[in-house]
Amino acid sequence: MAGKRMNRWFVPKGQEMTEMDKKILFYQHKGHLVPTRKLIKTPEQIEGTRRSGVVNTGVLDLVGREIHAGMSTAAIDKLVYEYTLDHHAVPATLGYEGFPKSCCVSVNEVVCHGIPNECEILEEGDIVNVDCTTILDGYYADASRMFIIGQTTPEKEKLVKVAKECLEIGMQTAKPYCFVGDLGHAIDRHARKNGFSVVRDLCGHGVGLEFHEEPDVEHYGKKGTGMLLVPGMVFTIEPMINMGTWEVFIDEEDGWTVVTEDELPSAQWEHTFVMTEQGLEILTY
Repeated sequence: MAGKRMNRWFVPKGQEMTEMDKKILFYQHKGHLVPTRKLIKTPEQIEGTRRSGVVNTGVLDLVGREIHAGMSTAAIDKLVYEYTLDHHAVPATLGYEGFPKSCCVSVNEVVCHGIPNECEILEEGDIVNVDCTTILDGYYADASRMFIIGQTTPEKEKLVKVAKECLEIGMQTAKPYCFVGDLGHAIDRHARKNGFSVVRDLCGHGVGLEFHEEPDVEHYGKKGTGMLLVPGMVFTIEPMINMGTWEVFIDEEDGWTVVTEDELPSAQWEHTFVMTEQGLEILTY
């Protein structure tokens, strides 16, 4: 019937109903958006994503050791490519929908999806987001970190710090049988309290068996809205925090680079998580 949400959760015929089934069906009957069974990862799938996460974390550790003023963003991409292949994995971004590089490197006012190139040279005071996604044995893990090149302004330093705090607040808010909107509400409130804004045109996402899966994990919103988060779901939280307006635009020349509308700086941190009965477990750092 028009206007009614189709049921998304069901108990297979002949299978005994579990406590998780009962809880999900309770929320579904109240009209909430709940996951499908395919979004609940098996222990084997979670372990596969965890192994991929180890490589992904190693990539970002390497970048953290090597990044410096005078380095090109293309040199960062080369590090990512070589490390990933040396560990029998594949950079997920390389060739993804035409993206030409092995990672995204986003400097200052670039929010995300910055394309590494030889001509972009890091300078003292830059703030840089490096975003890597790794495929190992068919499993995807996704994370990004901020790096400050030398000494930067107090304003940029605060932005990087608050962006990390926003990720941590999202982590702390995410409990079994909470909603995506609960995370977004907490993240947005913290950003606003510090005089910053949350990008609304991009979000976190389910991950593991594919690069992007359900649910969309928005970093603003109302409590009790969005998809119900239950044990076994794997997803990213990756708030993009802007110094000025939350509005952004995409560079028309390359069709990828997302830039703040007012060209003020932006910062982002990202982890991949699995929801457990006790809360979130980090699969990437």
